[in-house]
Amino acid sequence: MKGLELIDRKKIYSGKVFKVIVDELKYTSSGNQTFREVVVHPGGVVIAAETGNGKFILVEQERYPIGKAMLEFPAGKLEPGENPLDCAVRELEEETGQQAAEIHKLGSIYTSPGFCDEELFLFYARNLKMGTINREEGEQGMLVHFLTAGEIENKILSGKINDAKTISCFYRAMKFSRTEKV
Repeated sequence: MKGLELIDRKKIYSGKVFKVIVDELKYTSSGNQTFREVVVHPGGVVIAAETGNGKFILVEQERYPIGKAMLEFPAGKLEPGENPLDCAVRELEEETGQQAAEIHKLGSIYTSPGFCDEELFLFYARNLKMGTINREEGEQGMLVHFLTAGEIENKILSGKINDAKTISCFYRAMKFSRTEKV
C-alpha cells in the first residue's frame, strides 16, 4: 500500500469462515512502525430477487453474533475459486427454492474495510420459477418473506431492516430496474 512497507505478517487465527492476520508495517515517510489487524474473508454474494408480482424475496434468520433474527436478502459465502454469479444462483435456490432466468450484476461493496477485506457481490434476479430448497445446517429455521419495494423501504427507514448488505443491494436493484426500463 502506498506509504507503507510490510515488515512482518503473522497469521493469528484460521477458521472455517475467515482468518485473522496481523501485519507489522513501517510508514515510509517517517519510519514509524504500526500494526494492522485484518480479517481475511473469501467474500460472498447478495441477491435482490423480484417475483413476477413485484415483490422481493427476503429471508429471516437468526444471526448468532448479534443474538437476534435479521430480515435480509438471500446471501452466502463464496467457496474457494467459485464465480460470484454461480454462487448467487446456488444461494438463491438453496435458501428460497427459486431459480432465476435473469440475473444482473449490480457491482460490489466492502462490508467493513477498516479491518476486513470481505467483498460482497450484488445481484438482481427476476423471472423466477420454483426449484428445490436445499438449506444448509443452521438455515433450517429460516423464514421466507415477500415484500414490495415500498414495504422494504419503509422497514429500512424505520430500522426494521438494518442489514447493510440488504440495504445496499436494495437501492442498487431499484436504480437498476428504474434505469433499465427507460
